[in-house]
Amino acid sequence: MELFPAVLIGGPPNSGKSVLTYSLSQSLRKRGVAHYVLRAAPDGEGDWFHEAEPRLARQLRIKGAFDERWVDRIVQDIRRRHLPLLVDVGGMPTPEQERILGVVTHAILLIRDPAARPVWQERVRRYGLHLIADLDSRLEGSSQILEEAPVLRGVITGLERGRMAEGSVFEALAERIAALFRYDPEELRRYHLAMAPDIDWVIDLDDLARMLEIRREGEAPRWAPEDLPRMLDFLPEGKPLALYGRGPAWLYAALAVHALPAPFFQFDVRLGWVEPPRFRWATEGEERTADRSSPLAFTVERAPGGWRLRATFRHPYVEREETEGLLLPPIPEEGLLVLNGKLPLWLFTALARACAGRPALAVFEPRGNQAVVIASRDPAFPVGTVWRIEDPTLPG
Repeated sequence: MELFPAVLIGGPPNSGKSVLTYSLSQSLRKRGVAHYVLRAAPDGEGDWFHEAEPRLARQLRIKGAFDERWVDRIVQDIRRRHLPLLVDVGGMPTPEQERILGVVTHAILLIRDPAARPVWQERVRRYGLHLIADLDSRLEGSSQILEEAPVLRGVITGLERGRMAEGSVFEALAERIAALFRYDPEELRRYHLAMAPDIDWVIDLDDLARMLEIRREGEAPRWAPEDLPRMLDFLPEGKPLALYGRGPAWLYAALAVHALPAPFFQFDVRLGWVEPPRFRWATEGEERTADRSSPLAFTVERAPGGWRLRATFRHPYVEREETEGLLLPPIPEEGLLVLNGKLPLWLFTALARACAGRPALAVFEPRGNQAVVIASRDPAFPVGTVWRIEDPTLPG
């Protein structure tokens, strides 16, 4: 029996699915409802795309194409889920991609072109999904509930990037999803932590935030870069550490470096408990002959004040095992090094641990177009400092 529901948000392209997914996720976070958003499309847009400055978000967005390998991995992720899922599947026009529908449990349909509705309704019936809502998506006008039970039907408006969904239809939908996803938080926590590595320091970020009196938004802590120094002072340095909970990439990277040379583990809602892969530095000869089939491509960019190491995917889906032992390009030992890329947290922690010997190390943060210093021996770059990318002292 499946422990957690997986709710597909489906419909033809340009119906507002990504905006609805993001808005639902934000609503669930404010209610303290644990969940995970899986964007099961190679051009899926993470939360960063809706929160970053628009010009930057367009530059960062990576377009891709479905292939059999991508679908295989997404199906695997959904099957081994560790939390309730919201699954944004994109337009999904081919039978091969429809295999994703075979492993979800529920569906929300969002339709802008009425001619597409019968096709999507037939898909829901064929795969035996529980239909939660069947909605017309319109850019303008008023939201309207036409039928509440057993399926929520109506008109939802204003699903545009840069705006949060709102109105009676959205609130009714958010309440239904919250009820479906509502598990006892302490039960979920115990379930996940019971699988943690057998080490002394298993850190729940929510508990840590309460001990450090971190500012909260609703039920969730709102970590800020200036919290880093006292957080690092609070935790033992150089001890095995396992990290659980929601937090920004720079926070995870800082703690991964803080644990060195001891092991570091993190809970990933796709993978469960995982240790970041280990990278090594390439020699000049190895760099020239690097395997072009490597799943990641690295670019070193010189700029005033230091360097930027940018990581990009060569194909849209990367497994942890594929990245073990990857070669990093040589980078001169001077100035601030900023780690950049649209990466999962376990890759940011892997990069940070590999680059921990730098004079100063920072992680790029798309929200605000800035970088956060996570480790430093250079007084010019104190830990917790936020550097705007436009700042002339930062690689730009």
